[in-house]
Amino acid sequence: MTSFPAFSSILAEAAKGPEGILGNPIIMPVVILVVFYFLMIRPQQTQRKEQAARVSALQSGDKVVTTAGIHGIVHNVKDNTVVIKVAEGTMIEFDKASIATVHKKDSSAK
Repeated sequence: MTSFPAFSSILAEAAKGPEGILGNPIIMPVVILVVFYFLMIRPQQTQRKEQAARVSALQSGDKVVTTAGIHGIVHNVKDNTVVIKVAEGTMIEFDKASIATVHKKDSSAK
């Protein structure tokens, strides 16, 4: 029975929680939001900007893959759409937003 008061004092110390700046209940959500921003949101914004730059720089002859998985070669670029040649004599018109991957044509192969 003599150890009961010591055990209760240990529990009381543990219930106080951590002390210092990270023990503040307002600081921890802010830290989590900052980490979330740098690990999730910022890289996605960078990828979106890079994809938008690739799509805006489309030219005839570039190889592309659409979001539907269709592989083809850019035949014509319009304001909001792209005409893609998927087979000999087969052209399909897609929105620019549906272009997933762009592989530039080799300028050294000419």
